[in-house]
Amino acid sequence: MISVERVLCVPLMPEKIKLIVFDWDGTLMDSEAQIVACLHAAIADLGLDPMDDLTVKNVIGLGLHEAIDMLVPGRDDSFQQAFVEHYRKHWFQSGASLLFEGVREVLDTLQKQQLLLGIATGKARRGLERVLDETKLAAFFHSTRCADEAPSKPHPQMLLEIMAELEVLPKETLMVGDTEYDMEMASNAGAARVGVRTGVHSEERLHRHAPLVCLGRLSELPAWLADAGLIEIRQ
Repeated sequence: MISVERVLCVPLMPEKIKLIVFDWDGTLMDSEAQIVACLHAAIADLGLDPMDDLTVKNVIGLGLHEAIDMLVPGRDDSFQQAFVEHYRKHWFQSGASLLFEGVREVLDTLQKQQLLLGIATGKARRGLERVLDETKLAAFFHSTRCADEAPSKPHPQMLLEIMAELEVLPKETLMVGDTEYDMEMASNAGAARVGVRTGVHSEERLHRHAPLVCLGRLSELPAWLADAGLIEIRQ
């Protein structure tokens, strides 16, 4: 079993992949606008000064408490709880976001390769369960971790716990995400990483943590894995 502790190494191209772990928002689901709207609404509810979209977008990918610390630093626990309650009120009142094009087909293709699939997300468990139910994707995933169950990204614990649960080594693991928080988490865990340019962070930010590649969209992942010799597409 893998110990849940920081692993310091920089992976090269792995020889074999057994596990692919995905971020959710900005990677599988096009939820940027929904998250930004709910954050703005919570900020307004609490009578805070308005913030520009760029500032608000930058916290997407972090756990909610860590996002609040970045947006409104130095506040106490009661303020944090009030912000969380207002944000979640707006989130659960808002309509569902859509999956990016081709996500279901990608997961189906990877499942046919007998790969293990996981999720490591800044969402709380309640929020992840909601979107898994709405999208009917739960059956694809063998393990999931949320930001209310482990330290927020870029801390490696979520990813290390998934690897430990599924008994997979870091060198056999690939993290796929749209933010540098995803890339740094994977780096901290000793896992390989692939960036996708469908979220809030630029390709330059993704490259700070040496991903194997930055793809334009998730639908390109199976072909890239096949070209890299990491999987053999089975029909």
